[in-house]
Amino acid sequence: MKQVVQNYKSGELTVLDVPVPGCKPGGVLVRTAYSLISTGTELMKVSEAGMSMLGKARSRPDQVAKVVQSVATNGVPATYRKVMGKLDSYTPLGYSLCGVVEQVGAGIDDVKVGDVVACAGNEHALHAELNWVPKNLYTPVPDGLAPRHAAFGTVGSIALQGVRQGEPQLGEVALVIGLGLIGQLVVQLLVAAGVRVVGVDPDPARCELAERLGADACGDPGSAAVEASVAELTGGHGVDQVYLAAGGGSNQPVELAARMSRDRGRVVDIGKCRLDLPWNAYYEKELDVRFSRSYGPGRYDPEYELAGRDYPIGYVRWTERRNLACFLDLLARGRVDVEPLVSHVADFDDAVETYQSLKDGALKAVAVLFRYPGQAEAAGTEAAAPVVAVPSVEVKRSPARPAGTPVRLAFVGAGNYATSMLLPHLAGREGVELSTVVTTTALSAANAQRKFGFARATTDLDAVLDDPSVDAVFVVTRHSSHAELTQRALLAGKAVFVEKPLALTEDELAGVLAAVEKSGNDRLQVGFNRRFSPLLQEARKRFGARSGPASLRYLVNAGRLEHGSWYLRQDSEGSRFAGEGGHFIDTASWLLGADPVSVYALTTPGNEDLQVVLRYPDGSTATISYVTTGASGFPKETLDLVADGRVLKLDDFVRASVYGPERWVSSRLPKARDKGQNAELAAFVKAVRTGGPMPVPLESLVATTAATLAVRTGLASGVPVTLAGAR
Repeated sequence: MKQVVQNYKSGELTVLDVPVPGCKPGGVLVRTAYSLISTGTELMKVSEAGMSMLGKARSRPDQVAKVVQSVATNGVPATYRKVMGKLDSYTPLGYSLCGVVEQVGAGIDDVKVGDVVACAGNEHALHAELNWVPKNLYTPVPDGLAPRHAAFGTVGSIALQGVRQGEPQLGEVALVIGLGLIGQLVVQLLVAAGVRVVGVDPDPARCELAERLGADACGDPGSAAVEASVAELTGGHGVDQVYLAAGGGSNQPVELAARMSRDRGRVVDIGKCRLDLPWNAYYEKELDVRFSRSYGPGRYDPEYELAGRDYPIGYVRWTERRNLACFLDLLARGRVDVEPLVSHVADFDDAVETYQSLKDGALKAVAVLFRYPGQAEAAGTEAAAPVVAVPSVEVKRSPARPAGTPVRLAFVGAGNYATSMLLPHLAGREGVELSTVVTTTALSAANAQRKFGFARATTDLDAVLDDPSVDAVFVVTRHSSHAELTQRALLAGKAVFVEKPLALTEDELAGVLAAVEKSGNDRLQVGFNRRFSPLLQEARKRFGARSGPASLRYLVNAGRLEHGSWYLRQDSEGSRFAGEGGHFIDTASWLLGADPVSVYALTTPGNEDLQVVLRYPDGSTATISYVTTGASGFPKETLDLVADGRVLKLDDFVRASVYGPERWVSSRLPKARDKGQNAELAAFVKAVRTGGPMPVPLESLVATTAATLAVRTGLASGVPVTLAGAR
């Protein structure tokens, strides 16, 4: 079998062929499906191995002390041979994995061959194809929990034990210093326990990730905003607990802990940071300094870990193994989410390159998983080529309206986008009557009525859907309500214009199509407006028809969200790309004249920047780079389409050009960018008035939505997703 090992003397990392471990009594032989790289502990070991002998000595004074003692006891020659022999040996890496039980040793009756288990231990849960794991260092994985998530069990137990040492109480406030892998998990565990959390880390991306995962506020260690947040949340008293999840040689974390703590607060050391405690600061507040020993009680006790002797639950409630099971239960019940922490999934065969990329900084990651060949499917994870069905439905067409009759529109929602990008194009338009505006608050409805001339304003949606005079309903609400409101309006017989996204889940999309089929009403348009942009329409016309496959590149410089934006509420409103990505997929599909047949998605650490690769029936590809870390002064959207010796270039809907046998360059637009909202609305109103086809075929709307949803599936599986039924 293969195993990742390192020579501590030379620093060499390699995947070595080693014998399969025997299945001893008191444990099980586990074939690994996923193992997790600890980007803190393991990278520290890898970095130390690359140091000079002097550097190694400086980094491990504890080991130097042992060498000195050995010299005094055994003499220099014997000690030298012993030290060199130990250094010049391969040592294993890894301590957190999930896999399938392949063989059960004598005395084991709680699992059987074929069961999926999570395993712990830096001698038993290694980056290896097979591991022998003693009873108290594995636990069964709950039904429905993805093995790639269960592979976080050990690091989750470390974070959980740290939180237990802090003894959090409902309503308390905690400070988490260091927002790496352990820190991010500590944040989520504290939030699940009813504690309000402030996070500290010099990396803005990690701060933003922690806020998405539930922290109230995060910032740089020296930021005045952090102190202000602590003061606001605690009434100026200071936090109840501080969790030190940082590494390195700086004493700043313990000094910050003292400054931010309340009188008699608790400081818990989870990471491996410098602990030169400022005596006066800790004495004056009588701070309670606690240490968290790895995964929990039982750690480093061979009678527990190797001999399998459990501690009575009446005396030790949370042992190493019980912490592991508890963390998996929290994952399975959705109390903790590790998917946003997955920065990269690498094939096990690429282990050496992955470590090197991490060490060099080319791969900046919170969490990295190794995926083992042929084992993901056996462990019950997503298939190597996940398939997302693209539903189809048969419908009837609506008749044309009587000549001269205005199209009466109702708006559900009157937020910023509706009032700035849609209603200004409809108010006063010939042949359109703004009938009713519906909002959840009376004042916003009244404001929209006054500003745009709606005949009525109400908070009663049912009254609008039951009104036979209303021809079309605009759904311009929060993302989580789009699918349900669209279904209700379709079933009421209305034409529907719904802002993107149409749906946030496959079930929601199926529900919309069920409403179309049940009602026979396909009068649906999703707000994919960019294909209607006059500039892009002209550029496409100038580019002309193509004969061969095309390559399309779309860079979306989305920028960071402001703190408090509802886009950050991913648990209820979906990811940012789920909400906005359909725009760019629709534009690519329109330019390429087809719907995608597969989706492959990758993300950078912290899910900051997203790469989506779409494949089309004729071999064309479109790569959408959706980034949040770019410069704010750079254009938001730039696009290049290359095929048949020609190039179409779009510069943020301000300028476009086509290079080929004849070159065409647009004139710079004199005013604001026209991203097509006006033309899109005109086409929708015309379709409602005439009873003709909607501006975008229903099949295309469904395919774009399915492809957008498939991005999430692709990120979870790490492999391309086939869109079954795509044209």
